[in-house]
Amino acid sequence: MPHVFEYALLRAVPRQERGEFMNVGVLVYCRALDFLCAKTHVDAGRLRALDPQLDVETLESSLAHLTDSCDGSPQAGPVSATSVGQRFRWLTAPRSTIVQTSPAHTGFTEDPSAEVSRLFEALVLPPR
Repeated sequence: MPHVFEYALLRAVPRQERGEFMNVGVLVYCRALDFLCAKTHVDAGRLRALDPQLDVETLESSLAHLTDSCDGSPQAGPVSATSVGQRFRWLTAPRSTIVQTSPAHTGFTEDPSAEVSRLFEALVLPPR
């Protein structure tokens, strides 16, 4: 039986004033299965095409914090004590930092883990 799931892309926005971004991760949430997962990939070379001065370490640190928040890891801070759905909403809330999210999209799935992999390959990794 398929379940409704939601996903959002994690976007690196090196210079907000330019409005340019690159997809660096995906978040997948399925309420029915209490599932929340993030997968990220930073391609420093491609990102430096948008901003040669990009601080890749800061970007990777921000993504690690978002992944920890997604997982409910205690080092993520107070958000780790919230429900999976609350964490997804917190992670997808608009923000003006180096990492931003796309609007949430929906679909149906029987396997949210497979959706993480499918979306990651289709929308985050460089085209083959």
